[in-house]
Amino acid sequence: MGVTQAAGLSLRWFRDTFATNSSGVREPYEELTAGAAKIPAGSDGLLWTPYLMGERTPHLDSNARGALVGVTASHTRAHIVRAILEGVAFSLRDTFTLFREMNVPVASIRLGGGGACSPLWRQIQADVYGQAVEIVEAEEGAAYGAALLAGVGAGFWPTVDVACAATVRIASRIDPQPAAVATLNASYAAYRRIYPATREILGIH
Repeated sequence: MGVTQAAGLSLRWFRDTFATNSSGVREPYEELTAGAAKIPAGSDGLLWTPYLMGERTPHLDSNARGALVGVTASHTRAHIVRAILEGVAFSLRDTFTLFREMNVPVASIRLGGGGACSPLWRQIQADVYGQAVEIVEAEEGAAYGAALLAGVGAGFWPTVDVACAATVRIASRIDPQPAAVATLNASYAAYRRIYPATREILGIH
């Protein structure tokens, strides 16, 4: 199991802090991601580490801190939003990197939660992982899973595997884009160097 402490929180923090007007009206996520969709993969060199609440995977470090690295005068708000989306995906990829090092195969990747509602974030994840991602028909994953467990407990299905086989359906599949995969592989390599650098700079031991 891998955990990114501030996955969806990263985008919410940005919206609540930088995309809220004086009356307290928050800009819709759809508008933020629409702008980010116009930015090329790799965010023109901008990188984000989503360690707003420390981190658990792969750095079990409550003192880890977020960082926006590589800002230039040519970067826009849309670049920052895309960098956040990519940074969260890089953080999630860290878990797959650990799985690979442990020789744990990953046959399929299914997305759920609020981030899975964004077509852009789905594509970014497929491109960052270099593997297709799937969206299931049931949107409320946790509640749906609880209902399946209850069904097994009540005897409607003999096992959880049988319950899932009978009810879980794939709604869509997003394939990675080769050019974006190559760019994001390079970005991921740079991303992996940020945590140890910021840890040293901040004097966290």
